[in-house]
Amino acid sequence: MNETITVNFDGGSRGNPGPAGIGVVLAAQDGTPLVTLGRFLGPATNNVAEYKALITGLQQAARLGARRILVRGDSELVIKQMRGEYRVKNAALKNLFDEAQSLVRDFASVKFEHNLRHDNSLADRLANLAMDRKGDVDDVDELPAPPASNGDPRISCPACGCEIEVKRPPAPGATGQFVCLCGCPMK
Repeated sequence: MNETITVNFDGGSRGNPGPAGIGVVLAAQDGTPLVTLGRFLGPATNNVAEYKALITGLQQAARLGARRILVRGDSELVIKQMRGEYRVKNAALKNLFDEAQSLVRDFASVKFEHNLRHDNSLADRLANLAMDRKGDVDDVDELPAPPASNGDPRISCPACGCEIEVKRPPAPGATGQFVCLCGCPMK
């Protein structure tokens, strides 16, 4: 595969350590998603989750036969460690760093870019959904719709399809607390 594949990754933990999950999105050069997945990790720190997301993204890119990849994540620590700008001081992260570096060597070209959370929204949503469900998510169609960008706090209920109201708007790309107007049980 000659085109550059973009690997977006995100890891999160609810508590540090706490229940953790990862989100990974691989996209073709034209932006078409090729792989979307979220995985529940169980108890882990945020930095461990970020590294596990990176490793999963690199593994998925290798499975696709990618030779050139652009890796984007919102963890400044992980990106700068992978670029050699920060040393890996935490012994718990050293093995994960070494595993990621080993995977990187299999690609002809790898570029690491730090991006902001709002530019990593799909990977963030996948990680959060995996944590919410305490299980894996591998289809973008399983994701709840984000709130409408026009300021309207009403969207479709992911459980029953009827209109719901966002009582507390989530941060961009994050899942929020929803109240279904028909009273159905939310997933």
